[in-house]
Amino acid sequence: MTTQPPPQGNPFAQGQPQAPQQPQGQNPFAQSQPGFPQQPGQPGFPQQGAPYAPVPPQPPRRNKFKLIKNIVIAVVVVGVAVGGYIASRDDATTAAVGDCMHRGSSSDSDPDLEVVDCGDAKAQYVVLAKVEGSYSALTAESKCSESAKDFQYSYTESGSGSDFLLCLKDYKK
Repeated sequence: MTTQPPPQGNPFAQGQPQAPQQPQGQNPFAQSQPGFPQQPGQPGFPQQGAPYAPVPPQPPRRNKFKLIKNIVIAVVVVGVAVGGYIASRDDATTAAVGDCMHRGSSSDSDPDLEVVDCGDAKAQYVVLAKVEGSYSALTAESKCSESAKDFQYSYTESGSGSDFLLCLKDYKK
């Protein structure tokens, strides 16, 4: 004789049919049969243009402000470097014997001498001698009288990497 297993579900609801049991781990709300893929047009398959269709992820946006800011900074740095180079290539450090000079400032402590073409109307002085080294006002006078007999002015520069003395006289046009 065989015994039957006890009925599952509510034993007191005998007149109602029992719902089939779903295996664990499967979606009880799935509308298709297990093992069969859904096809377009079937219920539960997303339709084209449906409002609940997944949107593909957007690529991360680059911060355009940062890019523009970095470009502007780079341009400014390059501009300052080029401007500094252009401004310094005609100053007293590049002067050689025979070059003509123009005084850009009326200050005796910082006359801002720059090299100019001797045919230029701005030419005021001519370089008679250029002596490397650091000199005081007294030693500059004696050094220029040794190097250039008819000098009128001396200009010393120090602290910018190369110390030197220029012996100058008025340029006669």
